[in-house]
Amino acid sequence: MGELLDFELEDDVVVNPTKKRKKIIGLDDLLSDHYKQKGSLVENSRRATHRRSYSSDEDEVDVGEAKLSRCVEECQKEAYESAFWGLQIFGDQKPPPKSVSPDLKTCVSLESLKSMELDSLVEVHPKKGETFLERLLVDGWLLKLVLVKGHLNESIAKWTFNLMLYSSIEVLSTSACDFWCTVLSPKNKTDLSIKIDWMPKYTEVKEALEIYGFIINTPSKFSSTVNLGDSDHIGPPQNIRAWMKFIAAGCQVRSSFAVFSTSETEELLAIVISLYLDRQLLGLSMILHDCTFSVLNYFRNNEWKSSCEKVAISIASRVPCDINSLRIVESIMATDSRSKQLRSAVAYQLLSTCLDNKVC
Repeated sequence: MGELLDFELEDDVVVNPTKKRKKIIGLDDLLSDHYKQKGSLVENSRRATHRRSYSSDEDEVDVGEAKLSRCVEECQKEAYESAFWGLQIFGDQKPPPKSVSPDLKTCVSLESLKSMELDSLVEVHPKKGETFLERLLVDGWLLKLVLVKGHLNESIAKWTFNLMLYSSIEVLSTSACDFWCTVLSPKNKTDLSIKIDWMPKYTEVKEALEIYGFIINTPSKFSSTVNLGDSDHIGPPQNIRAWMKFIAAGCQVRSSFAVFSTSETEELLAIVISLYLDRQLLGLSMILHDCTFSVLNYFRNNEWKSSCEKVAISIASRVPCDINSLRIVESIMATDSRSKQLRSAVAYQLLSTCLDNKVC
């Protein structure tokens, strides 16, 4: 039983593999291979061309980036070489215009105070009459009389405006400033219908800056070296505080009083922002910020885009390409959409100016 059967001892059947027939290559196959090889060569050539093109473009980009990087580094180097920011934008002060005493007899606001004693006082001693009026102004009674009468006489308007911008007595300048700010924008809505016989124009406001010594028409003369010397007539006077407040008040009442035009306000905004570069005005930063905010909001929405660009160009033309450029951009506080737009526009114009100077 243990022996194997005969059929179990037979070798495995060896199956001979089927021989493959050789493929006959015809003319069509050769022609097809020829065109495939030709197409492959064209494709490889095109890829090589693209690689060379990309390489050329990348080289151009690299050159441009390197050039821009060098310009930025040079600007930063020049900026940090200056130890401090600051420009001397106020030169020698000029003599203020002569003050004209108001005609008390023609003041409608003082009709209730007229008496024989007051008339004789004004006729005999005009200076005492003006002193009496100054006391009314400082104590706030002059403002109350104007609000009650609803009428600001021309002589009183010019007199208080002159005191506000040019008086060397701080209490008179401050009182006159409060007087005008309240007349333009009274807190009580019932006082909105005040008749004003005389309204200051932009020329008077601009003239005040020139008398203060501000280099308004020649920004290229701004000095990076703050040299105040020993003269008391160099630098902004204390009246610059009242000037800022009046500008702010005038821009807030566009719907009621046309104090400034759009083009005049554009110039004012450039001037106000340039004041941030004067170190002597650091103590007035809050007043300057409020003034800037009021001037910014003077413009209507359909005016702002064009005005923003004009103001940015004007500021860039006034500021040198040094650390003061960084200071002026940082001074524009990005508190709302308009201030953000102006800050961005000023930064762009300053960078463009600096790069143009480097290229030239």
